[in-house]
Amino acid sequence: MSGEPEHVRSDDATTLAILRDAALDPAAFAPLYREYAPIVYRFCHRQLGDADLAADATSQTFVKVLGAVRTFQPHPEQPGKTFRAWLFRIAANTAIDLRRKERPAHSLDAGDDDEAFAPSPPDPGPLPEDLALVMDDIRAVREAVRALPERQRMILELRLADLSGAEIAEAMGMPLSAVKSAQFRAFATLRRLLAAHREPAAAPADPPSSPEGSLP
Repeated sequence: MSGEPEHVRSDDATTLAILRDAALDPAAFAPLYREYAPIVYRFCHRQLGDADLAADATSQTFVKVLGAVRTFQPHPEQPGKTFRAWLFRIAANTAIDLRRKERPAHSLDAGDDDEAFAPSPPDPGPLPEDLALVMDDIRAVREAVRALPERQRMILELRLADLSGAEIAEAMGMPLSAVKSAQFRAFATLRRLLAAHREPAAAPADPPSSPEGSLP
């Protein structure tokens, strides 16, 4: 965990102007929807492991945001109290609620979950064994992330959504120091799990030799 200060983010004038206009006319929110809907969808997909549930969670998130946009109060002097932090706090709570409701009916092992962690497409014409190794790594990362405690997993996924530490602290209602500590533990656990995945399996031990003179 680095001791370097993190870049402080705040909402730009355009974002704040759109939010003020959206409080009077929901149609004015369209630019922010276009910017954030794909990011929120990917976040919800990683949370829920199901494309339909992720789309539902994304839709619910923006309905809630539009319904409460008048209540959003920017705090330029307080790092982390940004529109993005507020948006992802709503998205995280929405995804958690849906996961609790749908867990019995939807497996987190759904095949399309690979897409949420998939890297950029490989070079044209990869060999089948290369593709198999890539997909094996994707599955290993997905399984390692799922093995994390819920809070650590959420922090990691908010990082993947490009939130700063201060924004994550605001989104999760945690002190920044606790976010940094949980993030450090999450990365340490991921490194350990992925290292164990990549270690070659131990060769089976040779069977004990038969005592001399015994039957085979």
